[in-house]
Amino acid sequence: MATGHLYISAAHKSSGKTTLSIGLCAALREDGDVVQPFKKGPDYIDPLWLGQAAGRACHNLDFYTMRRDEIDALFATAMQGADIALIEGNKGLYDGLALDGSNSNAALAAQLGSSIVLVLDSQGMTRGVAPLILGYQAFDPAIRIVGVILNKVGGSRHEAKLRNVIEHYTDVRVVGSVHKNDELVISERHLGLVPSNEVGGSQAHIARMARLIRDQVDLDAVRTLAAGSRAPSLVAPVQRPVVATDRVLLAYASDAAFGFYYAGDLEALRAAGADLLPFSPLRDTALPACDGLFLGGGFPETHMRALEDNRPMRQAIAAYIEQGGPTYAECGGLMYLCDRLTWNGNMRRMAGVIPTEVVMHRKPQGRGYVRLRETGSHPWPLSADGSAPISAHEFHYSALAHVPDGFEFAYRVERGQGLDGVHDGLRYRNLLASYAHLRDTRSQPWAERFVRFVRDVRAGRVGGRAGATERRERT
Repeated sequence: MATGHLYISAAHKSSGKTTLSIGLCAALREDGDVVQPFKKGPDYIDPLWLGQAAGRACHNLDFYTMRRDEIDALFATAMQGADIALIEGNKGLYDGLALDGSNSNAALAAQLGSSIVLVLDSQGMTRGVAPLILGYQAFDPAIRIVGVILNKVGGSRHEAKLRNVIEHYTDVRVVGSVHKNDELVISERHLGLVPSNEVGGSQAHIARMARLIRDQVDLDAVRTLAAGSRAPSLVAPVQRPVVATDRVLLAYASDAAFGFYYAGDLEALRAAGADLLPFSPLRDTALPACDGLFLGGGFPETHMRALEDNRPMRQAIAAYIEQGGPTYAECGGLMYLCDRLTWNGNMRRMAGVIPTEVVMHRKPQGRGYVRLRETGSHPWPLSADGSAPISAHEFHYSALAHVPDGFEFAYRVERGQGLDGVHDGLRYRNLLASYAHLRDTRSQPWAERFVRFVRDVRAGRVGGRAGATERRERT
């Protein structure tokens, strides 16, 4: 297990903790440390950057979709073989859904015994930094704020004033002082940072970030503070059983348009017996030979012209689904399967499996945690009788122009938006397409259920259901 771990948090969102965490992961890795990154919450984009910077898959730790013992188990498992672990928080240190803070960053840091380094957006601050730090320390005695990184510092004079104030009034160590620099900025758009799988030269950008962090953050202090974390009494690491026989070939979309996959879910699919075959709906002209298909989330809207231009792939995926190929599509995958995609007044043809238009809006149409109930039409139900609630996440600016008639719904929405505020999970033949992003957990073992379904379809034990609507010729 790693020799230490640090929780990188902030007083509020947009303080720069993500870019600093990316730079820290890369700088420590360059020094020869084996770095294990984690991200609190359900986000897909930050883990892509953190994982690329660290050279190890970043895992999400999320109170809403995971039980506390599962968080402990995943933490212990992922830290095997690492020298240091960095956990990047979401929003502010004390922010969370619960009034008592039981699902906040502070609560997760306390559970994992993590020492906390607070990233402070220092713009416009001097003496006021002291009461902020003292207040954050006093608010919850169960946590340990051991250091701060001053971010967006205005210059050497500004830095000197901040350091003098902190050293005079607090016992917190100033681990680093990072001055404003455009090279530490990652472009943003409607869902947050632009994912690293879309940024040309992302590795070079990470290298520049690492150089700047190395020059302005004391890496030895980071290691020392990480070693001081109070290691919790963690459960034994999870050892996923590997299915050696009767494996299935599962093709999954992986390119600049589609890249939202939890590292643990891909591992769970492999453990359930799937050999994963990445392919690109942008570049490839044919599906790889496969038993099942997984279309994850992403940004099809920013690549909709290239997706439309790749007519052979659109037709191949549509034909695969029409022929009963078992398919699971989440969010961006659902959008790609619609007839048309419209954004900023531009319309492009998509795969045409779902006979409706999907439209991008200026404001989120669904955002946050969702709770679903199965309706009985789920092709690979997550519970024996469908009675257990399903905890998931959605974040989409798109909405269907209309929900097509004749489709069955796999879920009833109890919290969240889904397709129309009431339903989610369109069922057609052996396709399940939803806005909800599932997370494979003990209570929601979707990976094992889907792989079993793929295996059963291949063996002819289950068949596809035809929808009430006739498919039109693809263009």
